[in-house]
Amino acid sequence: MRKDELAREIAGVAVLEEPVRRRLYLYVAGRGVPVGRDEAARAARVSRALAGFHLDRLAAEGLLEVSFRRLSARRGPGAGRPAKLYRRSERQLTVNVPPRRYELAARMFAGVLERAGASVAASLRADARRLGRGLGAEVREQAGARASARRLLDDLEAALADEGYEPAREHDGTIRLRNCPFHALANEHRALVCGMNLALIGGVLSGARASGLRAVLDPRPGMCCVTLRSAR
Repeated sequence: MRKDELAREIAGVAVLEEPVRRRLYLYVAGRGVPVGRDEAARAARVSRALAGFHLDRLAAEGLLEVSFRRLSARRGPGAGRPAKLYRRSERQLTVNVPPRRYELAARMFAGVLERAGASVAASLRADARRLGRGLGAEVREQAGARASARRLLDDLEAALADEGYEPAREHDGTIRLRNCPFHALANEHRALVCGMNLALIGGVLSGARASGLRAVLDPRPGMCCVTLRSAR
């Protein structure tokens, strides 16, 4: 990483040091949909003006993206100006001092695995499933052998959150994974990485004995390629 790139990454991290700004960023990032200043201000318990100041600072650093949209159904004269909305950007912050390039190594490994053929890809999926089962077994142990379905689901979501997947439960019980921890690799080696990811999450469900859920491929923009759906 060049010195100017490292300085930019450090500046991006430093901008989150301010407590109110950090709360606002975490709230917007956690919502998964564009957020207006009023909503963000209420969540952070600050004034709208202060929320706007910090949100714009985060946008200036490239940590948030800005869009404009009318929030009411009114149109024409008197409808007011479109609201300024914020959502998490695609910018990824990684600061290692001294510099480390694990992602570069991962890209090279992925390229070799892709060229090695189907049998090697199958071995990767098998290893991913085995690792997932181990993670799932830890979830089951923490929840307890007689844990309720709700307790197991809560612990499962917490474990996925710890691994960076940002799970979000929908009203029908579907769990969307709003972040892909392997985003850069998936963009370059989609079939290989998504297959590995599906095997990993499937292994987690198996190890946790979460029989009410199944992992399926359901790629959506800005999200993980895997979704958890009801097994029924």
